[in-house]
Amino acid sequence: MARRPVAAIAAVTLMFEAVGIALLNWILGLVVDRQQMSMGGLDTDAMSIGTWVAGGLFGLYLLVCGVVLLRTAVRDRAPGRLARILLVTCAVVHGLVGAFAVGLVGWPAFAFLMVVLGLIVLSLLGYEAEPPAEPSAEAAGGGQDAPSPA
Repeated sequence: MARRPVAAIAAVTLMFEAVGIALLNWILGLVVDRQQMSMGGLDTDAMSIGTWVAGGLFGLYLLVCGVVLLRTAVRDRAPGRLARILLVTCAVVHGLVGAFAVGLVGWPAFAFLMVVLGLIVLSLLGYEAEPPAEPSAEAAGGGQDAPSPA
């Protein structure tokens, strides 16, 4: 099955996206700082530092999601519960950011974000959670060695 390559491609894409988002926010913070721009009386330094922090946190979030997908691809096993929740939130974030990107950036950005969303969803569906194993008769206490109540 092609689940391993899909997860690996999604992981690499998320890692490149993380670097791109962090770099974009760093550049935007520099522009705000050097131009002494202000919105609604906010301090320019606060705006630039806020942009850097937000870009760093969002980039770190995407990087962690990429590492989870890479680990999934290398191990070829379904991610755990918390990792699945993280990947589902990443897919939802890509859907929301894609919807905003149409109006702000344009259709190519929307298309890229939807491709990444599709890769994440394909990775989640390719590695479905394994159902819990049914207990055997001996483990359930139905074996010969179980003492009978007297």
